[in-house]
Amino acid sequence: MNTLRCDQTEAWAALRGHYEAHGRDFDLREAFARDPGRFNALSVEAPQVFADLSKNCIDTATLHFLLDLAQECQLEARRDAMLRGDPINHTEGRPVLHTALRSPRGQGPFSDDVHGVLDAMLAFVETVRDTKASGIRHIVNIGIGGSDLGPQMVVPALDAFVHPGLQFHFVSNVDGHDIAPVLRHLKPQETLFIIASKTFTTQETMANAHVAKAWFDANGGTDTARHFVATTTNVKAAAEFGITTTFGFWDWVGGRYSLWSAIGLPIALAIGADNFRALLAGAHSMDRHFATAPLAKNLPVVLALIDVWYRNFHGFSSRSVAPYHQGLKRLPAYLQQLEMESNGKCVDLDGTSLPYATSPVVWGEPGTNGQHAYFQMLHQGTDVIPVEFLLVKRPTHAFTDLHTKLLANGLAQSQALMLGKTTEQAKGEKAPTASKSLDADTIARHRTFPGNRPSTTLVLDQLTPESLGALIALYEHRVFVSGALWGINSFDQWGVELGKALCNDLLPRLASGETGGLDGSTAGLLQRLRA
Repeated sequence: MNTLRCDQTEAWAALRGHYEAHGRDFDLREAFARDPGRFNALSVEAPQVFADLSKNCIDTATLHFLLDLAQECQLEARRDAMLRGDPINHTEGRPVLHTALRSPRGQGPFSDDVHGVLDAMLAFVETVRDTKASGIRHIVNIGIGGSDLGPQMVVPALDAFVHPGLQFHFVSNVDGHDIAPVLRHLKPQETLFIIASKTFTTQETMANAHVAKAWFDANGGTDTARHFVATTTNVKAAAEFGITTTFGFWDWVGGRYSLWSAIGLPIALAIGADNFRALLAGAHSMDRHFATAPLAKNLPVVLALIDVWYRNFHGFSSRSVAPYHQGLKRLPAYLQQLEMESNGKCVDLDGTSLPYATSPVVWGEPGTNGQHAYFQMLHQGTDVIPVEFLLVKRPTHAFTDLHTKLLANGLAQSQALMLGKTTEQAKGEKAPTASKSLDADTIARHRTFPGNRPSTTLVLDQLTPESLGALIALYEHRVFVSGALWGINSFDQWGVELGKALCNDLLPRLASGETGGLDGSTAGLLQRLRA
């Protein structure tokens, strides 16, 4: 598709002028004073997700210029090309069709293949979840990257829906300190291992799989075929391992977009077939919103446009994600891979070096834990870091007083980031813990908050399979939009390859001590590690 890169558009130049005239010194407090209706004007509702964008450094004029940018970059045409299965991952010659994995039967590309695997997987799931008949009490998912982060995020997020007789464990790191404490408490006859590797050759995954198999055999395990299953396309290699039950997926499913595929087997085992289908349905509802909503009210599009505004005009280099729900504790890690592996690129589609920044650093922790860790920097540090708050209106537990406190904390943090506290306000307050040897002016300056720090708040009514599916799909499409505007391929990950290749060279050197041809630092470290 012959499209303009963002910096080649007239809208980009207009945005630069708008930033210099209005954006650089934009003050949220003044914006609310001028327009008490900002909340209604800058809120967007999508399936299962409500977004308050009013605490961002934008106004209707900013959005107008950003929407012009999307139009000039032919965003809608790029979106439609992805959804219909054009090979938009051009460096690997593949389509990008994770949306097909959650399309209703008969409504998406490769529907027969997709639903054939889904039906077979969910039928298997129900046999395992009959724990009286199966004898299974523990599920161990062995994968890494996209074969780990998605299931590892979703299962605890949907804890209220998880089978009470099953415990779930996730092993990814090739470090033995990851798998050892998991195996320590298991019994072979009660354990089902899932080996998640598309090629069945992933170094870390296969190393851990062989450790698990050796443990199984050494501890009296019998019937490998009953206690090991694989999510892979390499049926032959799985059979050589002793696995006869496999569920495959396709090369148009990227790892970080794969939890909707057979990689979601541990999710389905946790929440059951009906709830897994609800997860897919929630994601599909967001797919339809992305495909059909006008750009100005299209939540993935608007969020991505704000991301570009912050990254390329304000120069904000990171974004903190603060889910005020303990079940979403792994969401920041999941989003790190989704966004940074997708958009952490420095060349455009033609391989030309980019003159502007792409992916921000994405990081965070659940609230309220983060408040007692890094929020100090968010409020009073020298860098402005946009924050994304996730609030869930209704809990799935009975401790309503705790949930009210949780929501109050989330609201207070976004309010405090915006309002700040002036030195005069600080001087008028008592500070019981302040040193008595310092004068009031000095103490007040330490207790001043600059404010005017932007945030977005996303609200779910309740964390259910359907709402979580919609939320994840929202983030997927948001990443696609920002990548499309930057003119990059969001669906390859060549940056992962170099370290893998060098590791294969260094492995035998750690055994032999051979350092020929190595740089001085690597040679020195290798010798020290062998000593």
